[in-house]
Amino acid sequence: MGGHLSAFGRNQEAMDYASLLHVLDAPRFKGWGALLREQIPAAFSDARHGDWPRWQSILSALPAVPEIVCDFNQAAVTLQGKTDPSVLSAFEELLRALHPWRKGPFDLFGIHIDTEWRSDLKWDRLAQSITPLHGRTVLDVGCGSGYHCWRMRGAGAGRVIGIDPTLLSVIQFQVLRHFLPDEPVDVLPVGIDDVPSGLGVFDTVFSMGILYHRRSPLDHLLELRGLLRSGGELVLETLVIEGGEGEVLVPRDRYAQMRNVWFIPSCPSLEAWLVRMGFKNVRLVDVTPTTPEEQRSTDWMRFNSLSDFLDPLDQNQTIEGLPAPRRAIFIAEAP
Repeated sequence: MGGHLSAFGRNQEAMDYASLLHVLDAPRFKGWGALLREQIPAAFSDARHGDWPRWQSILSALPAVPEIVCDFNQAAVTLQGKTDPSVLSAFEELLRALHPWRKGPFDLFGIHIDTEWRSDLKWDRLAQSITPLHGRTVLDVGCGSGYHCWRMRGAGAGRVIGIDPTLLSVIQFQVLRHFLPDEPVDVLPVGIDDVPSGLGVFDTVFSMGILYHRRSPLDHLLELRGLLRSGGELVLETLVIEGGEGEVLVPRDRYAQMRNVWFIPSCPSLEAWLVRMGFKNVRLVDVTPTTPEEQRSTDWMRFNSLSDFLDPLDQNQTIEGLPAPRRAIFIAEAP
């Protein structure tokens, strides 16, 4: 399938990845465009996810707003434009039908989406430490609804590609994409295992909140290294524990009620992993405990959140009796 790619299925409006696929058809992307022409329709098939028809109807009902002004450099990714109050009310209903909203915040024509995560706080912790993104080709692994992708574009990135296999997150991104069709920002419904290995094309790769979900963290670091060009920059954000080199927490079952947490290293251990996997100029730029200011339940994410996952008698421990979440940011250079 070439040109205009329909991911919506039969007799439906097309979700347009044509511009991105044209870029990815270049030889340096090693056939990724052709692979995505098969992967994207499969990801959005009715058989893959039962909510897909409902999401289709939401996307199809999004209003047209003329003369949109966007701002990707504020805490909330912001869109402004003239909208009728009745249209705005119906739009908010559509947005709320995409609950839960995990990563943000967003301000869409005056509707403030107060997401579970204050993702702007994470961005503030890393923005001054990374190599400036001006003109760079960037990959955001596990990007969720694409909040950080828009912040990367606001920081000057030439093209931003996010990947995330969670389809609701991709649909939430498509809401903003509906209003900003010409921005070189895309979120693909695939995981890192679906990306051709060894592409070696990205100037910057972000992996934030992913490493501890991987059964083999060293293999994940190798995957990330293979996606970067020589001299490209890895921005790695993950859970860590206090301790010396060689210390790693391996939860026996759940960690903060998450089942899919496998390895939480100390900062010296993670630095050693990065060096062992061939990265150069490894730097630890931030370590911050996660607090309910940054992760919490809201009207836009009404399920349990961090406060429910901590020991009510000792906020320094999870309810499983393990060290409470603290997150580190490392920056490293591909050889």
